[in-house]
Amino acid sequence: MLTRKIKLWDINAHITCRLCSGYLIDATTVTECLHTFCRSCLVKYLEENNTCPTCRIVIHQSHPLQYIGHDRTMQDIVYKLVPGLQEAEMRKQREFYHKLGLEVPGDVKGETCSAKQHLDSHRNGETKADDSSNKEAAEEKQEEDGDYHRSDEQVSICLECNSSKLRGLKRKWIRCSAQATVLHLKKFIAKKLNLSSFNEIV
Repeated sequence: MLTRKIKLWDINAHITCRLCSGYLIDATTVTECLHTFCRSCLVKYLEENNTCPTCRIVIHQSHPLQYIGHDRTMQDIVYKLVPGLQEAEMRKQREFYHKLGLEVPGDVKGETCSAKQHLDSHRNGETKADDSSNKEAAEEKQEEDGDYHRSDEQVSICLECNSSKLRGLKRKWIRCSAQATVLHLKKFIAKKLNLSSFNEIV
């Protein structure tokens, strides 16, 4: 089987923030156009603007911050591709909180521990036996918190109408949980098109 090595700088354009030109940290995606930036960069930009920094599409006239979302999949990709980036970022965050004399938030501690365990297991060529139980406990906690699957892996779907009986959607791109089923999508479309039943959708 042929393998081809790809240099990191060949894909830098896809994993860097257009606003700060650095690697994506806390990757956040605009739901309207799916362009991704560092969360801090995007939030700061949207304090004075309501358009996407890349394509200039209007995110929302008055509340653009409500139409951006954490892109966990993209952030995982960046951390896997760039050696040492995650550890360096966690260290910076810990130093920041210590400098201000504040307690380090639990999520920063958790990410640091999980990153260290992940690296240790790979270095030793073994996996932790309790990883699966920890993952299940975390998933249960997320469900209890009622986050409506916002912390799930997200997928982008293009909804194009090929039927003359139905009108097209105003926004054909949607972002949803990877756990969403075709039935969920049918119900969503039926609601958007004010249909009496989702069975009208083929």
